[in-house]
Amino acid sequence: MTTVLTGGTAAAGHTNQLADALSPYLLQHAHNPVDWQPWGAEALARARSEDKPIFLSIGYAACHWCHVMAHESFEDAAIAAVLNRYFVCIKVDREERPDIDELYMTAVQILTGSGGWPLSVFLTPDLKPFFGGTYFPPTARHGQPGFLDILNRIAYLWMQQRDALAASAEQITQSVRTHALGTAGGQALPGRQLPDAAARELAASFDTHHGGFGGAPKFPPFNALELLLRNYARTRSVATLAQVTTTLDHMAAGGLHDQLGGGFHRYSTDERWLVPHFEKMLYDNAQLGAIYLAAWQLTGRPRYREVATGTLDYVLREMTAPAGGFYSSQDADSEGHEGLYYCWTTAEIEAVLGAEDGRLFGQIYGVTPDGNFEGRNILTGPHADALPAAQLDPLRARLLAVRAQRVPPARDEKVLVSWNALMISTLARAARGLDEPRYLAAAEKAADFILAQLRSDGELLRASRDGRTGGSAFLDDYALLANALLDLFETTQAVRWLKESEELARRMLKNFGDEKAGGLFLTSGAHTELLARTKPGFDGQEPSANAAAARVLWRLGRLLDRAEYAREAERILQAFAPGMQQMPGGFLSMLAVLDDFYNPGPEIAIIGAPEAAAARALWREVHARYLPGSVLVGVDPAQAGAAELAKKIPLLAERPLLDNQPTAYVCRNRACQKPVTAPEALRALLP
Repeated sequence: MTTVLTGGTAAAGHTNQLADALSPYLLQHAHNPVDWQPWGAEALARARSEDKPIFLSIGYAACHWCHVMAHESFEDAAIAAVLNRYFVCIKVDREERPDIDELYMTAVQILTGSGGWPLSVFLTPDLKPFFGGTYFPPTARHGQPGFLDILNRIAYLWMQQRDALAASAEQITQSVRTHALGTAGGQALPGRQLPDAAARELAASFDTHHGGFGGAPKFPPFNALELLLRNYARTRSVATLAQVTTTLDHMAAGGLHDQLGGGFHRYSTDERWLVPHFEKMLYDNAQLGAIYLAAWQLTGRPRYREVATGTLDYVLREMTAPAGGFYSSQDADSEGHEGLYYCWTTAEIEAVLGAEDGRLFGQIYGVTPDGNFEGRNILTGPHADALPAAQLDPLRARLLAVRAQRVPPARDEKVLVSWNALMISTLARAARGLDEPRYLAAAEKAADFILAQLRSDGELLRASRDGRTGGSAFLDDYALLANALLDLFETTQAVRWLKESEELARRMLKNFGDEKAGGLFLTSGAHTELLARTKPGFDGQEPSANAAAARVLWRLGRLLDRAEYAREAERILQAFAPGMQQMPGGFLSMLAVLDDFYNPGPEIAIIGAPEAAAARALWREVHARYLPGSVLVGVDPAQAGAAELAKKIPLLAERPLLDNQPTAYVCRNRACQKPVTAPEALRALLP
């Protein structure tokens, strides 16, 4: 049974203008007594015509503190009355509109030095921010001002001291616009030593006891781990590998990892990865699945394979729509309590497993009578290898079956292109790395769904839910999907994925490019009514959109031998060179692209019918390895269109079968080794 996010708490039958929204987050507030409106021309025109300030509230469906503020303030009739009288109130789902979120998060960070969600911002009718914060309690407590007091004070200042607010708004707006432009683009690429320097910088903040970087709260460090995996693959530094494995081991053993159902929660509130913030996000699990897969390929440790498959199986089981797309998130709360769905008492476990097996399970997963979280137990698995899987897995399965009968966390069934693209990439890589056809089937079904349902006149749309689509796509949608389709091409060698990837890359350059300064904007011309167009270079919950764009352009340039794509990738790296040099820790995914630029992986072509046993044996040698920055391509010379494909992909040109057997060609920088037909001979040519 699954709870689906659809609407909020009813208030005497009141319905506001969010009732027809696509976003489950907006629908949660459709019955608030606040007269919410979605962001759009109508709401903005109303603010101007009524000469009222805008109260902009930004959040997302799985956000715990968004729920708290909604219950305390937005369902309160007295607070709603003040909001409705003195403000035009606008709700935004940050997952649908990352452009709005980025601009006003920047404003709040300028104002307060920090940010987060719910994001609460007050704007002039011309969209300039003058005051903001995150969560506000309804009345003052613990040193925080009360939301009702803030509303009354701002309403008074708007009527009595408008000029002062306008001056403050102008100053903040100029800072936001300056930040949006970023640092001035460089004229040259950063030096080849910068990725290694960033790895050394990470080492300085590494937590040797618990893994991860820095202190609590700890978020899964996807981009740091990817950079370190690349560094280790090239340098074989034992110290670098230790940072990766220590972090992966502790995350997998901690409460961050769902020990029964697989997958990971959003972040850990402590330095030990014990107590998570219990929401589950698609993008986290896509990226962590990829990291554990790569770590297994690099180290051969069975535990990493188990975690990777458990994570992907969770997504296929609980986060996949019948039509093929992947849902966005699961809430942290159930039955009004955070984490209740995932936690256990000793008595509950023994009631399911019996006294003897229950005690054994409790010893393995750290269960105590007093619990480790609000009197209950978050399961942790540092001793999960103490029993053979044949003995432990049935116990876990029995508890998982009972857990499935509980009231589950609500699920946001919105399908977002960029987040789906991350999962498609991971599934495509896992399908080949683990030789698992069901992962490939899921990846292709999701890609087909997006290309069929989330395009209009060739342009991507941002989101869909229940057959409805909405919103123009952003740079991250185009860049990440183009990469995902290229991953599908490398897994299947189906030319349709390559064609779709290249088409998206062309549209990406056209819609988001900046010919003057280099780099790509987050928004296209379809996104209007904004203070500024930002160029995302920093990593956030996803790899930076410009890093993803540079990666796919560099990959296409190498695969197709298209110098114009490679030049565009280089222009992006040049545009963000100053930022990478000044703050490498904020640009780790872009540094990984830079590492590819200076240290490209091998170019591997396998000629022969892919279903032939000999060809599959060659591909298994390639797919079992972690080969960052590689180019993988194959063709059956007997298939229709093989000659045309060889013209499109120079790596396939003049690559005959050797002794009429499937044949592998391994090249670096266009210098190729002698072709081989035996798996052991290919193994000797691979890093």
